[in-house]
Amino acid sequence: MSHRRKRSIAGVVALAATASVVALALPTGGSAEAAPPGDKDVTAVLFEWKFDSVAKECTNRLGPAGYGYVQVSPPAEHIQGEAWWTSYQPVSYKIAGRLGNETSFRNMVNTCHNAGVKVVVDAVINHMSAGNGTGTGGTSYTKYDYPGLYSAYDFDDCTTQIGSNYQDRWNVQHCELVGLADLDTNEEYVRKTIAGYLNSLLAMGVDGFRIDAAKHMDAADLANIKSRLSNPSVYWKQEVIHGAGEAVQPAEYTGNGDVQEFRYARDLKRVFNNENLAYLKNYGEGWGYLKSNQAGVFVDNHDTEREGTTLNYKDGANYTLANVFMLAWPYGTPDINSGYEWTNKDAGPPNGGTVNACWQNGWKCQHAWPEIQSMVGFRNATRGQAVTNWWDNGGDAIAFGRGNKGFVAINHESGSLNRTFQTSLPAGTYCNVQNDTTVSVNGSGQLTATLGANTALAVYAGRSSC
Repeated sequence: MSHRRKRSIAGVVALAATASVVALALPTGGSAEAAPPGDKDVTAVLFEWKFDSVAKECTNRLGPAGYGYVQVSPPAEHIQGEAWWTSYQPVSYKIAGRLGNETSFRNMVNTCHNAGVKVVVDAVINHMSAGNGTGTGGTSYTKYDYPGLYSAYDFDDCTTQIGSNYQDRWNVQHCELVGLADLDTNEEYVRKTIAGYLNSLLAMGVDGFRIDAAKHMDAADLANIKSRLSNPSVYWKQEVIHGAGEAVQPAEYTGNGDVQEFRYARDLKRVFNNENLAYLKNYGEGWGYLKSNQAGVFVDNHDTEREGTTLNYKDGANYTLANVFMLAWPYGTPDINSGYEWTNKDAGPPNGGTVNACWQNGWKCQHAWPEIQSMVGFRNATRGQAVTNWWDNGGDAIAFGRGNKGFVAINHESGSLNRTFQTSLPAGTYCNVQNDTTVSVNGSGQLTATLGANTALAVYAGRSSC
């Protein structure tokens, strides 16, 4: 299949529910949860990791590093095939995909919770599959007919593909995304069934959802589905890609929960590749983006890294420093994309999704890169603190504090930077978590340091030794 701007083709989760699951849909009402609750808001998005591998990573790294959430790829039964996007073509709501069965999923949720990490599921509820066959869990299906789940009556009347005219709201929200069977989310049975699927996941302990292809569903339809959940205030982030002049805009969905702010990621690529970091002084709402408490942000995701619309792991220091900036800067709720090497953009996960160790068999583990992982602790320690002591050289060197809790400097210049920075930190010795060296802050709050080209410095209260 060709993937267009909804790149969420990877967003075609297998949604096959049983009658008992459907019966779980109940309450109405409830208000949207803007940002994840709690003091740890960074999500490690372990793209196409098997659930058993996710469980181990929660225990061994995510919990100890301070990650608040892990996002897992769609768990539902899906079409067969090696490509990554097969995970996004659901044929039933059984947990029976290549990443693991219900037993391994439940174990993953419990293990991650024991490590202090909450679980977000990438949920594909806009559509079903694009073809016919037998699913990964043995379910036989044809397009528009998923036995015991959906029949032709449950899909939108438009069976043509969404074209290039994104100025036509009806076309965007009623026709088929890259040929995928488009569910009629305005229909009572469909709403009840989708809510039943999500409630079954909540009953297993899931803490939130990333709603794939949200742009292709009316915001009111999603609000109705969310109101039926056993926890209508569950964390909820929606994939709504901004397009200038398009009929469907991200702001329409903020009443339901967070919305992923694609402009943030696109503009970071432009700034780090071609412009000056000094421009980032008012990054976020000052650039016309969604309000900070409504925005889900990222440097890249599984779609954009393959499309080239954002930075990705192949961009070296630009990519690393962009992630450092995102975690240090108090705008939005950040996702760290963690996937695998690819040359073929359709290639599925190495080793079938089993990760025996980071940086082996093609697994990139960006969430574990020392420069990125160390900033999770920084973000947790500086939560709620305003930006202070901004400095820039008018070019590609910047520095700023987070109240009296932390301070960051980023040198994206081609040469080294030696400077005495003014901070609001108490006097003392601090660990520069970017390279595990200690630095001192004097009684006037000044910190003197040398940063090599394309390196950063990050210190925060509570980390005096390395």
